[in-house]
Amino acid sequence: MYKKFFLATALMAVCIQTNAQTLGTDYKGTSNANPISASVFCADPTAIDYNGRLYVFGTNDHQQFIVNKKSGSNGYGNIKSLVVFSTEDMVNWTFHGTIDVGKVCTWAGQSWAPSAVWRTTAAGNDEFFIFFANGGGSVGVMKSTVSPVGPYKSPRSSAMITQSTPGVRPCNWVFDPGAVIDSTGTGWIAFGGGDPQSTGSKLWPGNSRIAKLKPSLTAIDGSAVNMPAPYLFEASELNIIGGRFVYTYNTSWSDRNDWSKYEKRGSNAAPSSCSMCYMVTDTPLDPESWEYRGEYVPNEGNFGMGWGNNHTHLHKFKGNYYLFYHSTLLESSMNTGASGFRSIGVNKATVNEPKQNINKMTLSKTGVTAIANLNPYVLQQAETMATCGGIAYEDFSNISKNTSISSLGNDASRELQVKMKAGAWTQLRKVDFGSQGAVSLKIRTKGTGTMEVRLGSKTAKAAATVDFESTAYAEHTIEVEPTVFTGVKTVFFVCTAGTNVYFDSWQFSETLPDAVAAPAVPVATTPDRTYRLDGSVVTGNAKRRGLVIERRAGQSRKRIVR
Repeated sequence: MYKKFFLATALMAVCIQTNAQTLGTDYKGTSNANPISASVFCADPTAIDYNGRLYVFGTNDHQQFIVNKKSGSNGYGNIKSLVVFSTEDMVNWTFHGTIDVGKVCTWAGQSWAPSAVWRTTAAGNDEFFIFFANGGGSVGVMKSTVSPVGPYKSPRSSAMITQSTPGVRPCNWVFDPGAVIDSTGTGWIAFGGGDPQSTGSKLWPGNSRIAKLKPSLTAIDGSAVNMPAPYLFEASELNIIGGRFVYTYNTSWSDRNDWSKYEKRGSNAAPSSCSMCYMVTDTPLDPESWEYRGEYVPNEGNFGMGWGNNHTHLHKFKGNYYLFYHSTLLESSMNTGASGFRSIGVNKATVNEPKQNINKMTLSKTGVTAIANLNPYVLQQAETMATCGGIAYEDFSNISKNTSISSLGNDASRELQVKMKAGAWTQLRKVDFGSQGAVSLKIRTKGTGTMEVRLGSKTAKAAATVDFESTAYAEHTIEVEPTVFTGVKTVFFVCTAGTNVYFDSWQFSETLPDAVAAPAVPVATTPDRTYRLDGSVVTGNAKRRGLVIERRAGQSRKRIVR
């Protein structure tokens, strides 16, 4: 029986060579949780949890980054799509691609700052709604009856909220929607922002609005109401906490000289510049009922994440509260010279539900820790990762049609895979192989290349190696050593050879509980690749003399050739 010398010791010479190659730049950090994506610029987060997964949607800043040819400043004008990520453990994130709002809502010129909700109807059908800002002039809505990632359709032929909507005027910016569904099934939406009205002031800009939604959730029911939100600038969001409405928003950069004029300020100090604040009520359409609770997080610049307007989303997932926000952390790490391109981060929040109190927070690169381990024995998409280096995303359907597209352009996609070249890598954290360990690995790829699995570090020696060559997508299976792939590990998939490699998915098979190994992978009758001990490949009819390493369909053996 062949020994599995393709593990760390067998291909030692090969591993020494590949470890010396330049790996893709790590912009996030292999131990940091923020930002949630190491390669996608996105902002203005919102989220829904569905069937045990948390889905996070955001403004697709990366679309503008591509249009700008990865330079210049973010003007937001070319952003017509939203990004979608999801997670089960809060550290390994699956990128689902983009929702092409411009194609769904043909009337819309932009799509910024989404707010997502979902419900189960009386008939037992699940419905998903995404509200978005069409620039600063109106609010639109999309609906899906399939899944959080779509496909989405437009239930309307025009914007849902405009300046002409009852109760909106005067409001400088009709944008940044924040929606919620209360315990009775009634939908609500807050929106608005901008500089003070001519009749307003720095303390009372007069641009915050809230309205009730009709049962369809696609139209306003009645008239919008002006909320008394001091120093409001933008970033409206709504939550129901402890049975009460909680409204959060981003304050302006203006001075706070008139804070003493706010009679209902209580013991709260004036909010710091461009900070996030919140208010609470039982009756959202009664302006006098709103109680100001103060600042819950200062501007992200205070934490070394770049100064800018923020937009947060508070969400309870699997018993814990999390605050999603954006910063220019990734932009700063990339140092491309571009400016204003944001990335989504998340930190744990402490919320007293009965009292609706949000403890003041700090933001950090370290971020959150995993709340669950990742299961390697179920099919995992290659787009699931904690961080990465040197990768791009491509659309499966477009690639199958041999169509070349720019990564993260305005192309809606639900089926992605990771495009890699030599030196590119992805990382997954808290991968739990169990006590019995894994016996085989299957990856689905296209192209010609070599993928190494490294444990603990992206520069570690290979724990397993897969060579592949196919012009169409194909599955490649190798055996692995259970004693190596056991326990909870940090796993790296490192492409060590290849230029146009497409990585779609992976899955390990586990050792059976009775210690009887799963059926072995059939061994090829002739070696598919032979190495000398110096790591060089024996090609063609070259003489094979001395000790060589033969690879046969995922296995390896040493033998003496005389």
